[in-house]
This record gives sequence, C-alpha cells and structure tokens, in this order.
Amino acid sequence: MGLVFRLLELLLLLVPLAGVGYATWRGIAAVRGQRPAAVEPGPATDPTAAQRRAVTRAVEEHDRTDTRWLDYELDVGKLLEYPLMTDMRDPRTERFHRAKLRADFHRPADVEDLVADRAAMQEYLDAVGEYATAFDIAEAEAIRRRHGGYSAEEQQRLGRAQRLLRVAADEAATPQERERAYRLARRELDGLLVLPPRARAVLERNIAGELGD
Repeated sequence: MGLVFRLLELLLLLVPLAGVGYATWRGIAAVRGQRPAAVEPGPATDPTAAQRRAVTRAVEEHDRTDTRWLDYELDVGKLLEYPLMTDMRDPRTERFHRAKLRADFHRPADVEDLVADRAAMQEYLDAVGEYATAFDIAEAEAIRRRHGGYSAEEQQRLGRAQRLLRVAADEAATPQERERAYRLARRELDGLLVLPPRARAVLERNIAGELGD
C-alpha cells in the first residue's frame, strides 16, 4: 500500500509540471509561427523630383509676373495712368526692370536643363523671386503716386500725351491724323518716360497698316 501512495503523490507533482511544459511549448510554437509580413517594394523614388517641382513653380511665377507686366506694355492708357512703371529715374522701377532682365536671362528653355545643375537652379529661383517682389513694389508705388510725383508741367505733358495716343489708337481717325498724333505724343513723352517696345510696335504697326491701305 505504501508504494501505491508514493506513486499517487508522484503523479500529483508531475501533472502540474506537465501542464506548464505544454503551455510553454504552445507559446514557443505560436511565436515561431508568426512570420513578418512581406514588404512590397515601393516605386523607386526620383531624387530630382523636388528640384523639378521647384523649377516648375519658379517658371509659373515668372509667367504670372510677365503677364502682369504685359498689361502695361500693351495698354498705353494704363501705362500713362501709372507712368512710374517705366520711369527709370525711380529706383523701384529701375530695380524691377533690372530684375526682369536677370530672370529672363536665367530662364531655362526646359525645366530639365536646371534639374541637374543646383547652382544654376538656385540662380534662377533667386532671380524669379527678386523679379516678382520688385514688380509688386514698383506697381504699388506707381498706383499710390499716379501722377503725384511729377511737376505741374510734367503732368500737363502726360495729359497731352494721353489725349494724343488715344487719337493715334482711334480707328475712326484718318491715318494721317493717327500718325501725327503718335509723333506728337512721342515728343511729349521724350525725356519723361519711354513707351515699352511692344506698345510702340502695336501702335506703329496699326498706323503703318492704315497708311498702306
């Protein structure tokens, strides 16, 4: 009988240990069965994408500023209303026109031309930033001052030039009247401000077309 009791005691000790061992084995098996999810390879990143975006944004800003300036170049009436936009005696105007020349000079024929050249790209970005800023400053001052920065005699000359240029652009006037008005307007503006080349070209082409008919 003593042997039987000893066997029972031994079984009572072994059963809990077996349970712990089994639980441990299940835990290890579960951990081993967890495989890390396969990582799908993403698309290859373009190391020049940021540069390409920066240059593209600069070109767009360049175009927007050109369009704003074109409003003055092609509208002589607006230009004479705000003559400071072409009055190179004012440092703000001179800065704007100098900045435009610099931006135009550094503008790439294609965005890709600057992507691989960091120095040239930065030169263009800086030039466009200066161009847009200088235009904003010059235009704000021109609108604020209008004719206020000119003497009484200069304001009279601007007024006469405005009236003459309206005649020069008037298709109802005769070709001779338009040509004479344009010539007199140029005389009034001589030494005061310079009409942009595009504005002159449009007026002269229209007048020449009338004379050729």
